[in-house]
Amino acid sequence: MYAPKIDKFFNTAGPGIPEDHYLLDPLRRIDYDEVRVLINQKRYFVLHAPRQTGKTTSLLAMVKRINDEGIYNCVYVNVESAQTARNDVTTGVKTILSRLESAIKRILALSIPDIESIRNKDEGGSMLIEALESFCARHDKPLVLFFDEIDSLVGDTLVSVLRQLRDAYTNRPRFAPISVILCGVRDIRDYRIHRSDGEIITGGSCFNIKAKSLRLGDFSKSDVRELYLQHTEATGQTFEDDIYQKVWELTRGQPWLVNALANQATWEMLGGRNRNNSITLDIMEEAANQLIISRATHLDQLADKLKEPRVRSVLEAVIAGDNWTVKPLQDDIEYVIDLGLLRNEDSDYIISNGVYREVLPRELSWVMQVGMTSQPKQLRYVEQDGKINIKRLLREFQQFFRENSESWLERFDYKEAGFQLLLQAFLQRIVNGGGTINREYALGRGRVDLLIRWRYPKNVARENQTEQRVLLELKTIIEKKSIDRVLSEGLEQTERYAGQSNSTEVHLIICDERRGKKWNEKIYERSEKVGDFEINIWGI
Repeated sequence: MYAPKIDKFFNTAGPGIPEDHYLLDPLRRIDYDEVRVLINQKRYFVLHAPRQTGKTTSLLAMVKRINDEGIYNCVYVNVESAQTARNDVTTGVKTILSRLESAIKRILALSIPDIESIRNKDEGGSMLIEALESFCARHDKPLVLFFDEIDSLVGDTLVSVLRQLRDAYTNRPRFAPISVILCGVRDIRDYRIHRSDGEIITGGSCFNIKAKSLRLGDFSKSDVRELYLQHTEATGQTFEDDIYQKVWELTRGQPWLVNALANQATWEMLGGRNRNNSITLDIMEEAANQLIISRATHLDQLADKLKEPRVRSVLEAVIAGDNWTVKPLQDDIEYVIDLGLLRNEDSDYIISNGVYREVLPRELSWVMQVGMTSQPKQLRYVEQDGKINIKRLLREFQQFFRENSESWLERFDYKEAGFQLLLQAFLQRIVNGGGTINREYALGRGRVDLLIRWRYPKNVARENQTEQRVLLELKTIIEKKSIDRVLSEGLEQTERYAGQSNSTEVHLIICDERRGKKWNEKIYERSEKVGDFEINIWGI
């Protein structure tokens, strides 16, 4: 079939196609030698990675390489289409058989003997193992099988597939695949399978033959530069050197984000389409802002994960800083890391990258932002010289919180982070269109840092604007904590971060959540000189 030749572009949807997309070697982020050893050892194992990290592209590259080596028959099967079968095992397994049959025909130019008689038995609990046995028995080359999106299966169908593969394991390689690689977002240990009879079982109990779990890595800093230089080589359009550190801060090498930022800067933004224009730091920052506001599909999928109880237990603690009453389970923390939402840095669990740090609280406070239609708009807080009056804003937030906190906080699913999210919603409505909020928080760090970056005056060229940098340090007082201790810690932390962030204005905001405290005790405003900074202290 003829397809017109097109200029290459940054891929943000589906597997990478070398003819169409800027693409790095799909196997460089996988230890292929380790995969090959596991296959030679006849192992069944797991390869997992967060969504849209290039997993499918890498799997297809591995399938091609294994087949090119000529020792094994290797096929890739995406089983996601069987998701809708849920607890209907026969329908689900039949769907998987159709995908398996198609893959064997397309990739190997072979067929599954007796496939129709197997399918007509209507015995979902044995169809898959019988089909694999029929194929393996008739071909000399052992079969290597990649099952992608395995964790998209639901309920009884997933249990049946895992158990049939486990039963086949003892018959390898003559009557079963020599190696099966289960691929998905999560490690199989994190599967919580709800059966139709109400029983909840774990993936590990269904598939206790797993030899190892491998994780697909993100791009490195040098990978990001190499990918972007492919665009320069193809079009002549350059990326200024200072954008690379910013891209790294925003993405930490998450492949979809790396591609999406470049696509936004070089195509979605009209100025970037002119290949004579270099991609500057200002353009890249604006591309990130547009991407965040757009709530693109990838980011929308992340937001859907926030509803899961296991995710909520972890992220609620992260966003709350030190205001959490039940410490998250380590298994739940590892699960959120597997989803790509969290990473471990110097023993701190922090949000994975700069874009996610912006997206997650915005998503969690979106209903609040929309619902604040009666609250004052941006112009009320902007001075004649264009600077934003943070003190006026915080005084009005104190009053708003006093009058509305009880009813508004009840609307949050993330109630223990309610104060932090409500303040961010209040600020976001004011800052939108004139600045950005950089957020820093980590599990157990004991604080939340917000850095407002506001450019002024408006309606002049960016290079002629000044940046107002306002640090807001958020802390809470819960039961069994004293105000003196929280204030002492807060002032020390605020002074330290103010220096690091080159802030021009510094505020420490303390929310007193101890029972029995009256509003007149909780609401106050004062300042203290600490080091080189005048720190404004706000009680809420």
